[in-house]
Amino acid sequence: MQVNNIPYRTIWPDPEDNKTIRIIDQRHLPHEFVEEELTCLDDFVIAIKDMHVRGAGLIGATAGFGMYSAISGMEGNMDPAHISHAAEALKRARPTASNLAWAVDRQLAAILDQPVEKWPDIAFITACAIADEDAEYCRRIGEHGKKIIADICAKKNGEPVNILTHCNAGWLAFVDYGSATAPIYAAHAAGVPVHVWVDETRPWLQGANLTAWELAEEKVPHTLIADNTGGHLMQHGLVDLVIVGTDRTTYTGDVANKIGTYLKALAARDNGVPFYVALPSSTFDWELRDGVQEIPIEKRSGKEITQISGKTEEGAIGSIRIAPENTDTANYGFDVTPARLVTGLITERGITAAEEQAILTMFPEKKSSI
Repeated sequence: MQVNNIPYRTIWPDPEDNKTIRIIDQRHLPHEFVEEELTCLDDFVIAIKDMHVRGAGLIGATAGFGMYSAISGMEGNMDPAHISHAAEALKRARPTASNLAWAVDRQLAAILDQPVEKWPDIAFITACAIADEDAEYCRRIGEHGKKIIADICAKKNGEPVNILTHCNAGWLAFVDYGSATAPIYAAHAAGVPVHVWVDETRPWLQGANLTAWELAEEKVPHTLIADNTGGHLMQHGLVDLVIVGTDRTTYTGDVANKIGTYLKALAARDNGVPFYVALPSSTFDWELRDGVQEIPIEKRSGKEITQISGKTEEGAIGSIRIAPENTDTANYGFDVTPARLVTGLITERGITAAEEQAILTMFPEKKSSI
């Protein structure tokens, strides 16, 4: 996607030294565009845990390159114990997104039955494959989801389609294109008129900081709203479609996404608004049936809701406290939307109902693992 009309991915090997992996440090957006170099395991763990990178697909791609970094850093002393330590350190960085563990396990499967001298090369190839697949799968999600938007536009006699999204499931959350935004970008590129309602998405403000920035760079019409505005808009017929992303989805169709998604799904159901979830297949958890009971929900620092960061009129960037000192906090990062509230899942293979049999029909190779 575009940054000042220059194509970027969110993560890439340095072209002059592939042991250095470069990322966009998203903590600085939208006020500053900052690239960061990751060169050792600790760099990758910190980048994931402290949200220099975030979003299901990008966390997975970062973990893939993190495993490569850990292996290449062993410099000939290939110790399986060290590899296990690296794998566990990366998996612990953030517990909810299934792509993280999936990418780590894919690296382990690729290297462990191969001669140790081949591990660095194999790990690099595998990390690049994870990143490339993430981008390609998101592109396909865009092509499948574009048809939904185009059909709504046709029913509206060519008027713009009003789409509400929550958090940032854009290209900044993946390697490229995004999941929830991929259909929007594809429709916009095809000349289908769209308008996006952008939830601010407290407490990290991924909507205000990231989604709005992305859409502006791609020249997609959009309007920023407070998190609690979506229901009101739906009641007054101002939302045609909701598309969100997901960090983990059960094989029965329950969806874990940024806190507040469940409330959007309830409002959509009450007002007859289609509610779609866009995801690459790497986001499915093929071991979990009941998302509400079984998906681990990350609890984060209370400082994220007692303080807020921004840019002053004078141009200074910093944080201020917005709650009384010593206020007790509960900062849940995600909630789970039950499958019954999901109109459909947009995947790289097509659109499916959020229901076990339909999902397994689309991914028949997973039936044996259930």
